[in-house]
Amino acid sequence: MIPLLRNARHRLLAENRLTRYLAYAVGEIVLVVVGILIALQINNWSDTRKDRQKELVHLANIRADLVANIAAMDRTLEVRTARIAAARRILDHFNGKPIEDASAFNADGIGIYNWERFYLGDNSYQELVNSGNFALLRNHAIKDQLLDIQALYRRMKGEEDHYRFDTETALYKPLYETMDTEALVADYEYAASGGRSGRKGAVDAATFEAYLRNRTLKNGFMMTILEYGTMNAQMEELRRRCRTLIEAIDAKPSAVESAPQVFGRVTPVWPWYLPPRSL
Repeated sequence: MIPLLRNARHRLLAENRLTRYLAYAVGEIVLVVVGILIALQINNWSDTRKDRQKELVHLANIRADLVANIAAMDRTLEVRTARIAAARRILDHFNGKPIEDASAFNADGIGIYNWERFYLGDNSYQELVNSGNFALLRNHAIKDQLLDIQALYRRMKGEEDHYRFDTETALYKPLYETMDTEALVADYEYAASGGRSGRKGAVDAATFEAYLRNRTLKNGFMMTILEYGTMNAQMEELRRRCRTLIEAIDAKPSAVESAPQVFGRVTPVWPWYLPPRSL
């Protein structure tokens, strides 16, 4: 096309037909501009398509983290609910109920002393933020839910720090001052190993007489019930939000994005739930 216009331009100049020459010159400029605009449009669509594929990979990774987190929270809630029940049983003995099974009483206490923090698996979220790709998420509801989950997790960690302080001051310190922990560990180890290690009969009801007179320990178990209840409520809310976010990700449409028609062809975007193709 360009060589034909160039030949026509030379012919018009030779014939001294300036008006027609200018018209052809303008036509050449328009043709070049249109070509540049088409190239820019194709390039922009290609960049958008690449960003879309990156977004879908991030969403798939975040979804996998959410599923793993829900399973971990299920286990943690089960353990902490059992710890609340154990603390209630211990408080019954502080309030006068005789100890009939010293090993069971000891096991309840050790289970509470040996508490564990919960850690949210958010590697995919952190990678998304630290790489500067958070803006790739086009769904604002999903972005808001991710931020809400992180904010709630920070509040949970604050409550765990609070409980950690209480266990150190109201459980660990008076326990170490009052009890012979070697006997407690030997009894617990015997029960946990099925008699393969530890020592049978290392504790009895008399072992815990001074223990049950310690008001700080009693208050520590009372705080265990209250604070585990608070942490469980926060975790149940976090689990609910994780499930809601999974539903939002699963509901995200896999519609074909509008693509520029080049020579009559339209290239669709790969469905989000399939592994991305190499570009």
